[in-house]
Amino acid sequence: MLQELRIKDFAIIDALDLTLTPGFQVITGETGAGKSIIVDAVNLLLGERSDATFVRAGAERSVIEGIFAVPNGVREDLHAILEAEGLEGDGADEVILTREVRANGRSIARVNGVTCGLAVYREVGGLLVDIHGQGEHLSLLRPAQHLYLLDRYAGVEDQRAEVAAQVRALAAVRAEIKDLLTDEAALARRVDMLQFQLEEIETADPRPEEEAELTNERTRLVNAEKIAELANEAYYALVSETGEAAGVDRLAHVALALGKLVRLDPAMEDAYTLAETLSIQADELARTLRQYTDDAEYDPRRLDEIEERVELLNRLKRKYGGTIEAALEHAEKVHAELDAITHSGARLEELRAEEDRLLHAIGDAAAALSRVRREAADRLTEAIVRELADLKMEGARFEARITRESDPDGVYIEGERFAFSATGVDQVEFYMAANVGEPLRPLVKVASGGETARIMLALKSVLSYADRVPTLIFDEIDQGIGGRVGAVVGQKLWQLSGTHQVLCVTHLAQLAGFGDAHFRVTKHVEGDRTVTRVERLTDQGRVDELAEMLGAETTSARQSAYDILMLARRAKEGRRLEKV
Repeated sequence: MLQELRIKDFAIIDALDLTLTPGFQVITGETGAGKSIIVDAVNLLLGERSDATFVRAGAERSVIEGIFAVPNGVREDLHAILEAEGLEGDGADEVILTREVRANGRSIARVNGVTCGLAVYREVGGLLVDIHGQGEHLSLLRPAQHLYLLDRYAGVEDQRAEVAAQVRALAAVRAEIKDLLTDEAALARRVDMLQFQLEEIETADPRPEEEAELTNERTRLVNAEKIAELANEAYYALVSETGEAAGVDRLAHVALALGKLVRLDPAMEDAYTLAETLSIQADELARTLRQYTDDAEYDPRRLDEIEERVELLNRLKRKYGGTIEAALEHAEKVHAELDAITHSGARLEELRAEEDRLLHAIGDAAAALSRVRREAADRLTEAIVRELADLKMEGARFEARITRESDPDGVYIEGERFAFSATGVDQVEFYMAANVGEPLRPLVKVASGGETARIMLALKSVLSYADRVPTLIFDEIDQGIGGRVGAVVGQKLWQLSGTHQVLCVTHLAQLAGFGDAHFRVTKHVEGDRTVTRVERLTDQGRVDELAEMLGAETTSARQSAYDILMLARRAKEGRRLEKV
């Protein structure tokens, strides 16, 4: 739902902040006041082509910003786009669209403050607003949407999901078959390459912890001389070869003396025990250092072996993933692929059988889905024709046309094969004939102006629960219709606002009377510039505006305006009672 619309320096609008609410909202005003300019601004907000002429004279840029509350119906699809493009905002329940047009003609599109491509921007906007007017921004006019809308109307989401799951399974099977049917020479080259890789890794027989072990050993060998020097230094500090008292002897004497002392003073027992322990440990340390010194030999041959091994391991890392662990994982994958190739013949037979099974299963599920769709299409046709009759288009015809295409590689249905997709075997497109004697044609080619607006209103009314676009804007829907029909249109727009936010630009008082909120657009000269202003009308303001729309500001016109509002109020109350 569009909560706030902010327009700055667009055409004759210098600054406009419009706060909108749920329900049915009407916008009225004299011709040329700027009503359609507001719709143009929304079209631009939704991604229509920009033009430097949109920028208000003397301004550097035009900025249009819309703040939208995201309803549950479009939340999943919308968030999927936002997450994929990195356009998530601060909250999951709100989206901000911003369009900026500079005086040099350059335009910028932002979603939640992040600049993005116009294609993505339009995709986001298309989920939020449908506009019927000069821009023809209607999702209902896009044939790609017709199948989706019919399915929503028919309530077949579960059946569609089942077909889609089976189609995904078939795609995986066919992908594997394609891999197995690769050119034999290419397959042979693949086997040779895999065998070479496997032999290279297995011959090397690397261990994950080996690199650290080799590094430590190489460090010891490279520094063997220094190691021996330091070890000898420590050893001779404990054991002197000159006969002088060394560390071990001194500690032994300390322990001997303290042993005698303890016999005189038992309080020194702990000191004696410590001295005795240190004497024993010093002796063990001396023997350890002696053995370490004897073993610390420089071995150039072993060093060469280590260098060669390290280089081999580095080569494996460079070729197979960057680590020894990755190289070992690659070897496992190569094993599995070689095994699959070895048994490809048997596997191919299994896959062919599974492909045939899935083609029949998808055909059965798609046929069942198609039957439900055709029943729903008949109901939809009847409902829309009734709506069109209410809108004084008694001669109009409608058809939800369902077709399918033959395909020798398609799914099986009653002995024939048909092209298919994740949605089944059906293509759906809405066809219309607006007048008696005219042939049915695709909806997008039927009519223009107010007639098309009424057709769209009929479609939107019937498909209100199937069509998830939350905000609907109708511009000049009253073109070519009178007051009596205008009241009918107004009531239907109000009824439509039970599932959508509806905005309507209108010149008909009978239609405007059904608005839950009423905005009047006026044009003024301030200083030496023309500006557009928008005012939300109170009850008395609505009476005055409707009277003016009726063509007079007389007492009788005011009474007629009041009667229109009362009639609309009674109709709304009656509708609420019907719902109960």
